[in-house]
Amino acid sequence: MVRVVTAQTLTQAVAEHLRTLIHHGEVGPGDRLPAERELAEQLGVARISVREAIKILQQHGYVTVRRGALGGTYVTELTEPLEKWRMRMRTQAGEFDDMIDFRIALETDAARLAAIRRDRSDLATLRAAIAKLGEVDSGHAAFRLADSQFHRGLARAARNVRLETAIESARGELFSPHDLLPYVDPVDESRRDHQQIYNAVRDGDPDAAAGAMREHIERTRHQLREIVFGSEDGPLPATS
Repeated sequence: MVRVVTAQTLTQAVAEHLRTLIHHGEVGPGDRLPAERELAEQLGVARISVREAIKILQQHGYVTVRRGALGGTYVTELTEPLEKWRMRMRTQAGEFDDMIDFRIALETDAARLAAIRRDRSDLATLRAAIAKLGEVDSGHAAFRLADSQFHRGLARAARNVRLETAIESARGELFSPHDLLPYVDPVDESRRDHQQIYNAVRDGDPDAAAGAMREHIERTRHQLREIVFGSEDGPLPATS
């Protein structure tokens, strides 16, 4: 069947693009999005598509629109979308593990290919992302950005555009883990995991790279279970 591209699907695509930027930490709470005209030019779409996409993000609690001299579209504290995401994971049976299993399938293979296909530029990108993660001290958006840069760099090193696109999409669905956890420990754990993955990729060891990535995402699964379902020892962690 031929899928008809409509103005609504274009609007949804723009909204998803902006939402992914937020999930990845490219823009964070309090940041101002570019003006409609600028966004339209960047994305190659009409301003009406951008305007309608922003309305969608408003409805879901991602942005607020301010008027006046300091007006514009600003990212919220994300409290509402975070809570909606957590409730969706609780009520849709099986989706939680499906999402994690999908990430494991994608990113372990990407790590394996990266260990075979990476070049010096890729390794430099990964080292820079690890260094940036070690410098994070300004909040959760900064963590998400540094974390995303590492995973994006690894996906690019795999030299497979379809795989890279799928990883970006899958990671965009899981923007909330570290926003609801005590802050320091997940950062330290992620930095250690990234370093282990990097070492295997640098050494050209595909099996070690895939194994390190699997362990890293399984750790994320455990953290997410604490966030979504709580633990037997106490209530859900409080939002920050």
